[in-house]
Amino acid sequence: MAATLADVRGRVLAYAERRLPALTRLRQPEALPVALHRRRIYVLPTRFGLGFAFLLFVMLIGALNYGNNPALLLTCLLGAIAGASLFAGFRAMSGLALAQVRAGEMHAGETANVRLRFAPGPRARASLRVKLGDDDTAFALPANTPLDVELPFTPPTRGWNRCGRVRVWTEYPLGLFGIWSWVNPDAAFLVFPALEANAPPLPPGAGFAGERTPAGDSEELAGLRDYRSNDARRLIAWKASLRHDRLLVRDSERRSGEALTLDYAALRGLDQEARIRRLAAWVVAAETAHASYALRLPEKTFGPASGADHRRDCLRALALLPLAQPSSGKSTS
Repeated sequence: MAATLADVRGRVLAYAERRLPALTRLRQPEALPVALHRRRIYVLPTRFGLGFAFLLFVMLIGALNYGNNPALLLTCLLGAIAGASLFAGFRAMSGLALAQVRAGEMHAGETANVRLRFAPGPRARASLRVKLGDDDTAFALPANTPLDVELPFTPPTRGWNRCGRVRVWTEYPLGLFGIWSWVNPDAAFLVFPALEANAPPLPPGAGFAGERTPAGDSEELAGLRDYRSNDARRLIAWKASLRHDRLLVRDSERRSGEALTLDYAALRGLDQEARIRRLAAWVVAAETAHASYALRLPEKTFGPASGADHRRDCLRALALLPLAQPSSGKSTS
């Protein structure tokens, strides 16, 4: 029975979204910040609220039938409390604003957190809930204090993605009414390509430029690192050590060969998305190995270099490569 009701409810909502887009806020993305006002907040009684209304109706009939004034007064008092709860819940939603949508680094197909920043305005807001996809969470906002709410999100594909519609609702304070609104923020974030599972080892032959070897006076300075017991005293950076309150030594890199090259064109026999997944996995592996590497794509070459910025530039370039067009399946004679 419950499954049948859920199926009917889903069909009704799907029909409403097709036929009544203004009601369900199925519209074009909205520029942030998005403030909720009375024209976009909707109210319906919950199942508990419907049961409470039926109880009040029975109490009213009994009180009128028996001419019981105290019972009639109690019925009217409970009805007034229910009406006041409706306005309290509506007030908790009215004026709430979604100010910002942010996401950290994520790869296609992997679940990461999307941060929604809500601004409460001049009054506190209690017992709110927000839903993104199939996940929801509860939160409360003190007055004049924006709050970041995190929800899991799994991007379907690489490139620019949007989180889609966000449902904000409350049943505050008595659970008699469901008060909700839809927000469709115009906020996109870049999703890096999925990493190939069990990717083969990095390409052999080119070697790693910048393998770490004991530093010398004539070598190229790369930075500072923590002191080790076998480091020469002449390598200690005394001024930097005083600033950081720990011993630091000058670290350098000796060029031991050409930089590792990750070449898109060299991955013959793989389709475009498979090449991108393998290159993304190799970029992460090369960065983990502290290797200097270059990424060679059809339009541009990145590096050779290493470091977090170089890794992000390479993954960004891979994410923004044009998506492969699906085959039409038609053959020509």
